Amino acid sequence: MSDYPIVSTGENVTRQVLSDHRDLMVVAFRFGAEGSIGALHNHPHVQSTYVESGRFRFTLGDREHEVKAGDSFVVESEQLHGCVCLEPGTLIDCFTPRRDDFL
Repeated sequence: MSDYPIVSTGENVTRQVLSDHRDLMVVAFRFGAEGSIGALHNHPHVQSTYVESGRFRFTLGDREHEVKAGDSFVVESEQLHGCVCLEPGTLIDCFTPRRDDFL
C-alpha cells in the first residue's frame, strides 16, 4: 500500500504515486467515470502505461488508439498525449526519470 496521498487531477480522476526513486516512478491514475479526461500534455520523461482496468481512447501525437485492460504502450519524451475514459478503470504509469512535480 502506498503512503503517498491521492491527488485529484480532474473531474473523477485521481493520481497516486505508488513508488519512486530518482530514476523511476510508478503512479496509478484512477478514472471513475466514462468521459473523464486525462488532459493533453507533454513532459521530458519517458512514460510507459499499463492499462490495469477499463478502456480508454489515447491521443499519442497525431494518432488515436483505443486501449483496454492488459494493454501497454510507451510515450516518448515530449510526445503530446492524453486520454478519454471509455469505461472506468486504472492506468499504471512508469516514468523515467521520476516526476519530481508529483512529489
